[in-house]
Amino acid sequence: MEARFIASISEIPAAQWNQLAGIDYPFLRHEYLLLLETSGCTDRESGWVPLHLTLFRGEQLIALMPLYLKSHSYGEYVFDWSWADAWHRNGRDYYPKLVTAVPFTPATGPRLCLAEGESAAEIYPLLLQAVKQMAEQQEASSWHVLFPDEEAAQVLEASGMALRTGSQFHWFNQGYTNFDEFLGTFNSRKRKSLRRERRAVAEQDIELRTLTGAEISSADWEKFHFFYQMTYAKRSGHGGYLNKEFFLGLGDAIGEHCVMVLAYQHQQPVAGALYFRSSNTLFGRYWGCEQELDCLHFEACYYQGIDYCIAQGLQRFDPGAQGEHKIQRGFTPIKTWSNHWIADPGFAAAIADFTRREQEHTEQYIDQAATFLPFKQTE
Repeated sequence: MEARFIASISEIPAAQWNQLAGIDYPFLRHEYLLLLETSGCTDRESGWVPLHLTLFRGEQLIALMPLYLKSHSYGEYVFDWSWADAWHRNGRDYYPKLVTAVPFTPATGPRLCLAEGESAAEIYPLLLQAVKQMAEQQEASSWHVLFPDEEAAQVLEASGMALRTGSQFHWFNQGYTNFDEFLGTFNSRKRKSLRRERRAVAEQDIELRTLTGAEISSADWEKFHFFYQMTYAKRSGHGGYLNKEFFLGLGDAIGEHCVMVLAYQHQQPVAGALYFRSSNTLFGRYWGCEQELDCLHFEACYYQGIDYCIAQGLQRFDPGAQGEHKIQRGFTPIKTWSNHWIADPGFAAAIADFTRREQEHTEQYIDQAATFLPFKQTE
């Protein structure tokens, strides 16, 4: 078996990559990762240098994982700034580091993909050894696997990588037939509050339109990119991680996964929310607006997503990272995972101790957050 690092996903045919990564989870599709590259969102200038790892038996691709050489920690959503500061205070360089993740996307999913019939117990140690050798070549401080599924996270922990537990807030479909049935599970006060928010949007003469796939025109994509830029500029002082070329290419790359909600006021588009979907999950990703309108963010980013899940029979709605305001709107706190290999033994021991202690606090936080869910109390 031979490990090969590739500087562009274009070095692997799409059909070959997708056979292992699958085509249901949109963010690991060859087409999606290639679009990030060709649009210039993942390159040396952005600080996301592709270095994807593949494993071959002869000329047969048997394993793969996305991998990037990073010169910063932006766009990851598993925060390690304090670790970088510790390296700096000790006169060491934390960057570059190696990261296995979907850029700018805190959505749990496959990270290490194996061909059918291959043994994880046999393949994972080979991949780990290859990454460690590459880390030495690149003088990288560490390797981080962000938002793997629970099974992969546990296998990586058993392989010697520290396991870090995080939290998000997801909505789960309990077989609802409509939004009112979902609201019927709320206690009276929370139900009235949510209805008040939806009513506030309607009273501002705002119309929401949900578009999917080919229904999303190039003009819609351009307008959405404008909203995205405007909102990032207000919040962060820059135009966002993703450029116009990326958004304009999404329809051709993975249009069947795209769901866009556009908000119109007096027949003019004023805001938008972009989702991606798999066969059972809706992923809320990006939001933007021209002006802040009362409760519109909640409507476009959460309630329209719930409506869509119910109508389409999707089982889960992952609206993205952070946001305790989601709890009172029916989003349940859940665990997320990441794994971390640190080259320096002293720092590795400190990080492992930190993640163990942090896990206790995270689990306590999740338990406490769940007490604020809006649902009626049951016996």
